[in-house]
Amino acid sequence: MITGIKGTRFRRAAAVTVTTGAVLAAGAFGAAPAGAVATPTIAAKGGYVMNNGTGTTLYTKAADTRLSTGSTTKIMTAKVVLAQSNLNLDAKVTIQKAYSDYVVANNASQAHLIVGDKVTVRQLLYGLMLPSGCDAAYALADKFGSGTTRAARVKSFIGKMNAAATSLHLTNTHFDSFDGIGHGANYSTPRDLTKIASSAMKNSTFKSVVKTVTTKQKATTSSGGYRYYTWENTNKPLLTGYTGTIGVKTGSGPEAKYCLVFAATRNGKTVIGTVLASTSIDARTADAKKLMNYGFAK
Repeated sequence: MITGIKGTRFRRAAAVTVTTGAVLAAGAFGAAPAGAVATPTIAAKGGYVMNNGTGTTLYTKAADTRLSTGSTTKIMTAKVVLAQSNLNLDAKVTIQKAYSDYVVANNASQAHLIVGDKVTVRQLLYGLMLPSGCDAAYALADKFGSGTTRAARVKSFIGKMNAAATSLHLTNTHFDSFDGIGHGANYSTPRDLTKIASSAMKNSTFKSVVKTVTTKQKATTSSGGYRYYTWENTNKPLLTGYTGTIGVKTGSGPEAKYCLVFAATRNGKTVIGTVLASTSIDARTADAKKLMNYGFAK
């Protein structure tokens, strides 16, 4: 019996010696070089991350593959509005029946804007970027496009979106909608969308809007009274679940699947990126977190 115990002890000691030897060998020959970080695996079809300060690429996966963008399109919608000369953010826009009819007909995400209410441009930007209101997008396109008819104004506004993409030298981006409900030619790439977002984030109003988790906005009703709109950000899981997150925008749709343009700042460094065509809401959030962790570690 005593011999058996000694034998067991010996075998354990031998095992420890072998394990230690293996660790030493791995340390000597097989370890990753200092500072190397494992490249993450994401569920999304495409992904891209860059250092927002330097523009340095940190991660790519099908970064230049054209994909449907869903409501991440609204980043450009907001960018075009905010680029208007002599923009008055407190100018009031009267909500038209056409906007609510549009969201109902398309079963689209909405800010639940009430016909006849007078809502400021600034409030419409919150309604656009937080609950991803396609009604808010329509109102902004109608307000800031030029033309004598609503159709002409919308077409003009989408033209401004494409002109903005061209001015950023984006060769794989095209818009045929003001909100991401495309008509066969609304696409971008992870790299291009990241560049659009990076450009938009230079605007203080845009930056303030997209990092807001919830907002309560007071609007004037058609009868001269007022009502409050309360909007929650569809990007709340990232804004409240990843330290340093400062934006940017979710997107989804039958073709787009689940998209997310994200940005975060830690220790003075901002990383910004995009995942397109992820497999679920949870997966796109997880993808973004992985890519930001990777970006900060690089």
